[in-house]
Amino acid sequence: MVFHKHMKLTVDNLAAEWFKDEVGMKPNWGIRIKTKIYSSSPIDPGIGIGIESAEADSPIAFFQADNGISFYIEEQDAWYFKEYDLHIIYDKVRNEPAYQFIKNGKIFE
Repeated sequence: MVFHKHMKLTVDNLAAEWFKDEVGMKPNWGIRIKTKIYSSSPIDPGIGIGIESAEADSPIAFFQADNGISFYIEEQDAWYFKEYDLHIIYDKVRNEPAYQFIKNGKIFE
């Protein structure tokens, strides 16, 4: 399910399991993908990705993982993702999620 016409949010199964094991959540809450200042990403050297467990308010993008965890991006963070899709994978070397920004078929990570 995707709500924002310019954005697709996907999460691979291994990354979804990491979130299930590592992030405490209340019933009916999901993983909010948001902006984080004083961080960096391949699309912005001063702003990166943050996560929090919370209840969705006005999501622009939504993904339901096979393990039941919901992932979403709120409308207030739409400016950051612009024309990029976001794919979250599990990095086996670092034992944590990795974020891939995708634009016109090109991956930025």
